Amino acid sequence: MSRFESSVKQVPYRQQSVFDMLSDLSNAERVKHLVNDDQLQNMSFDNDHISVNVPPIGKIALRIVEREDPKCVKYQSVDSPLPFNLWVQMLPVTDTTSKLKVTIDAELNFLMKGIVSKPLQEGLEKLAEALSKIRYE
Repeated sequence: MSRFESSVKQVPYRQQSVFDMLSDLSNAERVKHLVNDDQLQNMSFDNDHISVNVPPIGKIALRIVEREDPKCVKYQSVDSPLPFNLWVQMLPVTDTTSKLKVTIDAELNFLMKGIVSKPLQEGLEKLAEALSKIRYE
């Protein structure tokens, strides 16, 4: 497994609010308007699953495999060109703010790691940045 971590992002909402939203994938409805339709297509979701077509990668589907209230939500790929696990960790900073970090473990051989490391790290940073901008109310 190859592990990639985003930088830590500050979030102007309580840790519990962040956890509550990210641990229920049906909340994607509240934020899907923030995503460019050219980047993500055919998004579908329910409480525990999300599926989206990401050009040029193809279909990616995730399911929640663990919720550690209010600290962490772990997701696993169920339909993806590369198997991976992703988790979002949340920590309180104050009573009204928190911080988060996104981590991904992907099954990459040596050749694939050389090819996808940079785009994967950049994508992880974009995901963490996007999660830090969501209104968790």
